[in-house]
Amino acid sequence: MRQLLNVAAPAKLNLFLHVTGQRPDGYHLLQSVFMLIDWCDTLHFDLRPEGGLSREDMQPGKLPPEDLCLRAARALQQATGCDMGAHIRLDKRIPAEAGMGGGSSNAATCLIALNRLWGLGLKRAELAAIGLRLGADVPFFIGGRNAWVEGVGEQLTPISLPPARFVVVKPATGASTQAIFSAPNLQRATKTATIQGFAANNTQGLLTCDLQELLAFGHNDLQPVAEALCPDVVECLDWLSARDLRGRMTGSGTAVFAQMLQSVDLSGAPDDWVVHECNNMDAHPLLDWCTD
Repeated sequence: MRQLLNVAAPAKLNLFLHVTGQRPDGYHLLQSVFMLIDWCDTLHFDLRPEGGLSREDMQPGKLPPEDLCLRAARALQQATGCDMGAHIRLDKRIPAEAGMGGGSSNAATCLIALNRLWGLGLKRAELAAIGLRLGADVPFFIGGRNAWVEGVGEQLTPISLPPARFVVVKPATGASTQAIFSAPNLQRATKTATIQGFAANNTQGLLTCDLQELLAFGHNDLQPVAEALCPDVVECLDWLSARDLRGRMTGSGTAVFAQMLQSVDLSGAPDDWVVHECNNMDAHPLLDWCTD
């Protein structure tokens, strides 16, 4: 049986997240920098020649029956007319409702891996177009590079960032993305910036951005709303501050993160929090699995 084993689906952090407007259809316009980190879910794929699709959770009770993995696989079948299937085993490690893109990353990895397993030969842009219908963050993970992000999340400019170490703290509670974006007090008119203000030079065709300038420049417009809905976010930020770490919420939360410029004692967190040290990544582990 043909298999693809130990296939990575990395999480992301938003170095900042600004809401710059809202379209007539209700979608919010954003500016952000999405950064890949080496905190990953792992997926395994077994070919099913008869065309069936199934998913097995290696961490029981984590996902609903129809998650983004199966939706991505089904969308790829429908887009290509492929009559093959797969059994997908998912080892879920990235917390849910964290603002780290775990579900979108799983979907992107499924599209990339099944494109290879089924021998479809779709290019990156074709996979990204399928992924966009599943979620606004999916094309970022298919793109495979850290990125300056605009629009509703579909306008990506690949960038290079220097290596850095981070701590991510996720409380037990989550927050509804829909509730945050629909909150009447959400800031929706942050002034737009241009990537040229942060690009230091051009390396191998990629704009290289200054990490410290990006962190100092930005904020997360969703954070005040999330803090009101989920006070645990404030507790996590205070916990980081007590360790001289400047924290910020990622995405629509509720995970917060901080850069670690030196070793820090991260003991003493509540038992139901997740505290995880990680490094950023220059590229997605599957970058070379599809072509431009």
